[in-house]
Amino acid sequence: MLGTVLASALLLTGTAPAVADTGWAPAPVAWAACPDDPESPPPDGECGTLRVPLDWNAPHGPTIALAVGRHRATDSAHRLGVLLADLGGPGSASAEFAVTPGLLSPEVQARFDVVGFDVRGTGRSEFIECAGAGEPPDDVPTDRAGFAALRDYQEKAVADCRARNLPVFDHADTATNARDMEALRRALGEPELSFLGISYGTLLGQEYAELHGDRVRAMVLDSTIDHSADLERFLGDRAAAADDAFRRFAAWCDGTPTCALHGQDVFAAWRKALAVTAGVPQQQNGLRDRVLKDMYGPDWADVGQVIADAAAGRLPVSAQFAYNYDSIRMAVVCQDFDLRIRGFAQYSALHAEELRRGPVMRGSTLGHGEAMACLGVHGPPANPPHRLDIRRAPRILLLNSRHDPATPYAWALSLHRQAPANTTLLTWEGAGHAVYPKSTCARSAADRYLLTLEAPRDDVGCPA
Repeated sequence: MLGTVLASALLLTGTAPAVADTGWAPAPVAWAACPDDPESPPPDGECGTLRVPLDWNAPHGPTIALAVGRHRATDSAHRLGVLLADLGGPGSASAEFAVTPGLLSPEVQARFDVVGFDVRGTGRSEFIECAGAGEPPDDVPTDRAGFAALRDYQEKAVADCRARNLPVFDHADTATNARDMEALRRALGEPELSFLGISYGTLLGQEYAELHGDRVRAMVLDSTIDHSADLERFLGDRAAAADDAFRRFAAWCDGTPTCALHGQDVFAAWRKALAVTAGVPQQQNGLRDRVLKDMYGPDWADVGQVIADAAAGRLPVSAQFAYNYDSIRMAVVCQDFDLRIRGFAQYSALHAEELRRGPVMRGSTLGHGEAMACLGVHGPPANPPHRLDIRRAPRILLLNSRHDPATPYAWALSLHRQAPANTTLLTWEGAGHAVYPKSTCARSAADRYLLTLEAPRDDVGCPA
């Protein structure tokens, strides 16, 4: 019964009308001083609340409150408009980022009001939070009984999480968030928006460009999600990306005397670390997850030290079970992608493909964890995967590192091929996740595009 009700509710979300067609209009955002946070420095901006329909299929029904933040352009005489930013996750507090946008260059802050909002279920916007469901089974089951135990566990986890977080849990997919973004544009009274999305925030940008491309002034998508990815590519591409990043680490370690594994066979040390932790899946998955997260930076020195410690039987204190029970991912990722695995035979084939494409890291704990978290979700996704259709949007700038362990470079290439007429792909030849904060070259190109609408050529890249 749960699956039927959930599927019905979520299917409606994906077919909601455009905001302008609903007959609903937002109230202007009332800006005020931001709430005090003893753990953070005083913000430079201001905060507000936007009320939007809970269900865009019933725009005059119940509403929910979304937290919004703004940092006004420091050169108001030459203001270009609003730059809305989403740092991804899903689950990042973009409203908090907007009020102190230190990531952005002074030139961008001078010309734009930087605005962010906490998408549904995150930050101060109807935060989705789930209780622990006890010790989870191994998320890499080796037989039918193990798969059934994992599926049963996750079905209960999803049901409990949903029950604790109704009604927003059923209305948190990214297509719904894109309609909220359009409501925010209208509430701000802006004719168009510029947008910077990083990681999962790139999907919000894509969805908005599909729905409201004529309202986009400029858009930068950094470390892109490929919404056309099916389950096999979702797992396989990320497994291959994790292995590619590991090979970059091995090359760095071979040439860096301070690496804890310098002078050793890095791959043999990694195999030994995996063997040491093989008897306790929570430890091994925690080790793999720690190494993958270090690759985001990348923090190669920590990768080397963690592997050396694990191979010697000294597991890092922070190595924890990597299985992804993060509640917002169950409410969002499982409705943006069709990650439904129907049975053990399908799982076995998919996992074999993960291992074929990522034999060193044994797959990606990120992609695998998200797919396993979705075992408990039934019915089709509310926001099903599809090829990008942004024919009404202006030229969009895509940034991606060549060696990204989380959003594979293959996804950026795929996105560019889906919309070659109005996307430009700028490749940073480095390693790690998120290009804008790392590469001066890429940041300069992105800033120039945001300020002047001049995009770089496709054949121009940025060195590592």
